Amino acid sequence: MTGTMVAPSSAADRALCVEMLPRVSRTFAICIRLLPAPLDYSVLVAYLLCRIADTIEDSIELAAGQKDHLLQHFSRCLDAGGPDAEPLQTAFAEPSSDHELLAREADTILREFRQLPAAQQDAVRPWVKEMSAGMAEFSRRRDDAGGKGLEALATIDELDRYCYYVAGTVGHLLTDLFHLHGRSGGARRYARLKSLATSFGRGLQLTNIIKDVADDRRRGWSFVPRQLCQVVGICPEDLQDERHREEGRRVMLALIDKTKTHLLDALDYSTTLSRTQYGIRRFCLASLYFAVRTLRLAERDKRLLDPHHKVKITRGDVYRTLAMTRFVAPSNTLVRTYFRRLAGDAWWRRRPPAPVATPS
Repeated sequence: MTGTMVAPSSAADRALCVEMLPRVSRTFAICIRLLPAPLDYSVLVAYLLCRIADTIEDSIELAAGQKDHLLQHFSRCLDAGGPDAEPLQTAFAEPSSDHELLAREADTILREFRQLPAAQQDAVRPWVKEMSAGMAEFSRRRDDAGGKGLEALATIDELDRYCYYVAGTVGHLLTDLFHLHGRSGGARRYARLKSLATSFGRGLQLTNIIKDVADDRRRGWSFVPRQLCQVVGICPEDLQDERHREEGRRVMLALIDKTKTHLLDALDYSTTLSRTQYGIRRFCLASLYFAVRTLRLAERDKRLLDPHHKVKITRGDVYRTLAMTRFVAPSNTLVRTYFRRLAGDAWWRRRPPAPVATPS
């Protein structure tokens, strides 16, 4: 019954968590291996909790009211002594994807969450709850809009708010876990990282929105806001219309330009991390450099809006990037040099003045 507490975890629960990660995100599974133990497993569990919320929000089978109910219930499951996730088991009883299988197995992930040290649970809980609340809010908005035709965000501010809920929260969650892991460099450095955490998350999420714009359109969604389209005289429904190819490209270039600013903040975040946090720096740099490569690819790709085309960096680029993080991570000069090499001089010249250095 749904009022019962989640039972203690087992070795099988841990094995399932480890197995599920590459099935729901191959890229994150690669990056997480760069983190030191036991931080790597804490981040793994936290990430799976976030993906459960994301799976509920992304479902095309669930009505907005169902999503709202499930997200609110999942949020309560995170509380100490909270209920089990039986409603999620019911909603995803016949999973059609690995993401839905993960949601069905929410109680397994919750059991592992409860095995984390109390301080780590306290670092993770508020941000997953914030994410779930924000996703429920946007589900209700779509329901209020009637759910007819293409569902699109209205304004750039709404896009920023959405990206905060789905990715900025993750930036804060990770920052808090990194800080707990130790050797973070004290309160001043932590405050600087927190001030950049939302922007780092937004940069990664906007990159995903840009590369997945055609996939989202097929599902009847547009995270490219109407306000941005109206600037060039079109609406989101026109983005893939051949008659509006040039206007559509201008919209996407404007969104790419916005994303570049956030990824410069991500660079600032990565170089603010203490050099003693080598594994954490590699983890952040891998995500950042993957995003920079993807964004540059999208910027040059004339088929970005083609529904039959997918923007994706090659496996070779993935492994080359991972290898470079090993080399550049100890040095902020090398970190910035490699960013500039990937991003190009025009993007690099937009960076703000470097902040006053914080001792490592």
